[in-house]
Amino acid sequence: MLSIVGWVTDSVKPRAARAADKRRRLTAAAAQVLHEQGVERTTLADIARVADVPVGNVYYYFKTKDELVQAALSEHTAHLDELTGRLDQLSDPLERLKGLIEAWVGRRDIAARYGCPTGTLAVELDKRADGTLDAEAGAVIRRLLDWAGHQFRALDLPDPDDLAVTLVSAYQGMSLLANALRDPDIMTRQGTRLIHWLDSLKAPDRTP
Repeated sequence: MLSIVGWVTDSVKPRAARAADKRRRLTAAAAQVLHEQGVERTTLADIARVADVPVGNVYYYFKTKDELVQAALSEHTAHLDELTGRLDQLSDPLERLKGLIEAWVGRRDIAARYGCPTGTLAVELDKRADGTLDAEAGAVIRRLLDWAGHQFRALDLPDPDDLAVTLVSAYQGMSLLANALRDPDIMTRQGTRLIHWLDSLKAPDRTP
């Protein structure tokens, strides 16, 4: 026979698990819908529908749309960390950078339809007069730049941070053009050019 403590514990665990699941679904839905529709066009009801959560429940987890934007940015950060974590398992930093480009190209159809998830959000948030969410979006991009710069530094190349800016700028540019022209093949062609560019970079001579 269960004690009262055991009964309470058993009853709370499923409730906590369900709450965590709802929050995860809402966060993932926020990232998806904000990417597809933009901040201004998105309503809490849109996010609730995609998350399959009653719209009244959204306010239990997120009081405002800005909180959902922050959740979406956290989702972008988590996706970036997951990707770079997988790439870090490769022993060669050059192959890690190539893997990053291949991941970008692998999402070419989404980029052609909606643009870069973080880049488009950063641009939209920058045009708002209130809040600091644009800086938070920039922090996600900075995280990518830091990772890329670390790879160029591991290759012992000069100006690794500038090379990282060149790489990420190229990604943002090809995402923008693919989206504007609705042409995912731009991502494919430019991705190939970026890989050739990486292969052309020469590390400085090392003295023993």
